[in-house]
Amino acid sequence: MHRRHFIKNTTVGVTGILLQPSFLLQQDIILGHNKKRYRLDTKWSQADVARYPVKDCHEMVQDSKGRILLLTNETKNNVLIYDKGGRLLSTWGTDYPGAHGLTLLDENGSDVLFICDNNRHQVIKTTIDGRVLLTLDYPKETGQYTKPDEYIPTETAIAPNGDIYVVDGYGKDFVIQYDAAGRYIRHFGGRGEGEKFLLNAHGICVDTRKGKKPSLIVTSRQQNAFKRYTMEGEYIETIGLPGAWVCRPVIRGDYLYAAVLQSNSAQWKQSGFVTILDRDFKVVSNLGGTEPVYTDGKLAEMMQAEKVFSYPHDVCIDDEENLYIAQWNSGKVYPYKLKPVG
Repeated sequence: MHRRHFIKNTTVGVTGILLQPSFLLQQDIILGHNKKRYRLDTKWSQADVARYPVKDCHEMVQDSKGRILLLTNETKNNVLIYDKGGRLLSTWGTDYPGAHGLTLLDENGSDVLFICDNNRHQVIKTTIDGRVLLTLDYPKETGQYTKPDEYIPTETAIAPNGDIYVVDGYGKDFVIQYDAAGRYIRHFGGRGEGEKFLLNAHGICVDTRKGKKPSLIVTSRQQNAFKRYTMEGEYIETIGLPGAWVCRPVIRGDYLYAAVLQSNSAQWKQSGFVTILDRDFKVVSNLGGTEPVYTDGKLAEMMQAEKVFSYPHDVCIDDEENLYIAQWNSGKVYPYKLKPVG
């Protein structure tokens, strides 16, 4: 589903403070199931909203210095850089009105970023402090696009050999593969109902967990699923997540984490939660969501159980296993932090 259609079915808040239910500010809230339970902190960010506003908080990463980077489409400060305690260290960026996807890469000992901008129809590679290194325009080499407006990239993933994979999650749902220099290699996926096709290819990551052959995990949000492909784009399998409009997959250790933007059964009135899958792609915990239940190997429909999040869009996992949740269309709230329990 294209973002403008989604917005028509949601209510946009005007201030983050007003939208936060009072119980979030008062109670000691523990979320999750099994061994993946967390204590919620809604006041993590210490940024001054008057000086450092946010619009949609889209994605977050941790850099090699341990800092937490937030990407927002507020052009007064597209990138906010925090320490883990929530203290704002610096900001940069005024040129990304459609800032959406944020990927960090250690490139020869230096941190670099890949930003997907919906409005600019581009992917921009920058240094950690915002100097532009490479710009990928719309992929006319594929033969699938006649103008930039048809291409709305939402996420990137970088392979161990440096190849760049871009998902056109709000455009034609192709995955476009480039080499490290930005030269086109191939494309695959694309919009369709079959197993190898995608519907709202919102996110992507490279799965290099020990014991697994490297593969790509791609979001197919309208199908409530992740789909696995080889690094050459051959379809492997579908990982069904009934009821969940899932955002990008993020792997840390043996687990895969993802924000669930929305629940199917809510008819666009019930917001999302955070889901966690083990290395066998079994859901083990839903933060703010219903407990995962499998019957004869089939996962029951999942939905929001606690009104904690408002359109969660991304999960960042730091080096201490804390989670940071960025929220879209949520009344300009700063990210929440969740600390492991037990």
